[in-house]
Amino acid sequence: MPRILLSPAMLPIVLALCSTPTFADTTLTNYSYTATKQMYGEYDQAFAKYWKSKTGEVLTIKTTHANSSTQASKVKNGEEADIISASVAHDIDGIADANVLPEGWQRRLEGNSSPYTSTIVFLVRTGNPKGIKDWPDLVRWGVNIVMSNPKSSGGARWSHLAAYGYALKQPGATEATARNFLKRMYANNRVLEYTARGATNTFVKNKLGDVMVSWENEAFQAIAENPGQFEIIVPSISILAEPPVAVVDKVVEKHGTRKVAEAYLQYLYSPEGQDIAARNFYRPSDPTVAARYSKQFAPVKLFRIEDLFGTWKNIQKAHFQDGGILDQVYDQYRNAS
Repeated sequence: MPRILLSPAMLPIVLALCSTPTFADTTLTNYSYTATKQMYGEYDQAFAKYWKSKTGEVLTIKTTHANSSTQASKVKNGEEADIISASVAHDIDGIADANVLPEGWQRRLEGNSSPYTSTIVFLVRTGNPKGIKDWPDLVRWGVNIVMSNPKSSGGARWSHLAAYGYALKQPGATEATARNFLKRMYANNRVLEYTARGATNTFVKNKLGDVMVSWENEAFQAIAENPGQFEIIVPSISILAEPPVAVVDKVVEKHGTRKVAEAYLQYLYSPEGQDIAARNFYRPSDPTVAARYSKQFAPVKLFRIEDLFGTWKNIQKAHFQDGGILDQVYDQYRNAS
């Protein structure tokens, strides 16, 4: 067989025709809070598959989990997360204060940059032996409560505000009566865990306490992992918990990952992203997906933080900074007892 000889000038053309396109691998890092571990475990795989089908790019997603304030503090202090997923907006506001992302970050996505929501419910043992039905039952004598610490846990901050909001909405309520309600509730608390997942481990695995004040999704997860052992009690009034997400601008500009990072967050609003959130017990914002899961989530009267408390900046200062309402109703109460 005769040999075909190519001139040096033709070689690049032949190689271009014969080769298949290749794409550089990309890594995307998401710093998230503890209660999203199962959800992002599923979502990251789905998005990587979607992104490869759309662009041909192989995407590695590294999602780490710790309490929300710790994750935000790491990013604020220079750790390079492309995405921050927080349990409360105040934690991302702290990053904005460090000029790592813009102050208007929460207006960049729908729903205050919260693709899904949750609320605060009560997890009790099967049969509800203490007869827990609503917030007043948490201040009864002999009821032992488990929850996480609002100083460190975003979920606990939602729980604290949900209880305070319930007390403020009662006929004839005043700031004084609402604070007294909190004081009585915290007096029944046996342990304030560092994270929401830590509280779940205390209540579920270590079998301490009569009731856990909890993220709704965390309570559902406990039931799914321990069938037949627990029940969810939905209070008459609770809070609309909006856990937000954001692109960390300074980091994505450095990494060249803005396009994929923004797509990662937008996909949370897609039907598949919403379905994954709902399967992992977050309340979807998409009405069509929400309708499919209507039997999973009990109806509950919800209030927003701005209805009673204003901005997270005001809330943090009034309730959770040293000397704030939390210290007044918990630490000082314990010291006086």
